[in-house]
Amino acid sequence: MRVEIWSDIACPWCYVGKARFEKGLEAFAHRDDVEVVHRSFELDPHRTKGDTGPVLEMLAKKYGRTLDEARAMEQHVADNAHAEGLGYRTDGRDHGNTFDIHRLLHLAKARGRQSELLDLAYRANFAEERSVFDTETLAVLGVEAGLDEAEVRAVLADESAYADAVREDEREAAELGANSVPFFVLDRRYGVSGGQPAEVFTQALEQAWQGRVLQPVGGEAEAEACGPDGCEVPRA
Repeated sequence: MRVEIWSDIACPWCYVGKARFEKGLEAFAHRDDVEVVHRSFELDPHRTKGDTGPVLEMLAKKYGRTLDEARAMEQHVADNAHAEGLGYRTDGRDHGNTFDIHRLLHLAKARGRQSELLDLAYRANFAEERSVFDTETLAVLGVEAGLDEAEVRAVLADESAYADAVREDEREAAELGANSVPFFVLDRRYGVSGGQPAEVFTQALEQAWQGRVLQPVGGEAEAEACGPDGCEVPRA
């Protein structure tokens, strides 16, 4: 069974959702028969490459909040991340265009190192003091994930490399009706939207294994996710 996960490295709920999905997968009896494929989704595809800025200032401007309120929003995500055993810095992070990251993830997929690179990129972006919007940092992360340095640098230098693969992922997301991430599609039969609890993912895997049709899970509850207009945040 194949599970496809549409996500963006800039999405904090994708970071949390990946950890929750993996816990749900671990509890699934047929986990060894599941292939996981990560697909591209840009939250801000029109952002110019090189246009980076502090996350807190971006959140304050987007939601019309003060910096203190933006910090509280980030703390809410951090609390969820910490509950999953993940590191999360609420200050000092950057935000920018993620197209190069997605292109590099497609190279990593072709070399069998996609999950390793994704984990490193998430950790660098949310837990460490490394900007994933810097080409040199991406090159280092690629090598840390086990990719050949010369090949990594060649892909990063050629803006057309894997660009079509990224656009194809985004086209498929639109066809499936995915307008926020993380978005999980299980064997093209069952869909899960948002960073749901681990047990919801286990339930979805079990139902997809039984061959049920594509439909949302989790009853009336909606999990937190990120879309083009930003990430869902608690209102004061």
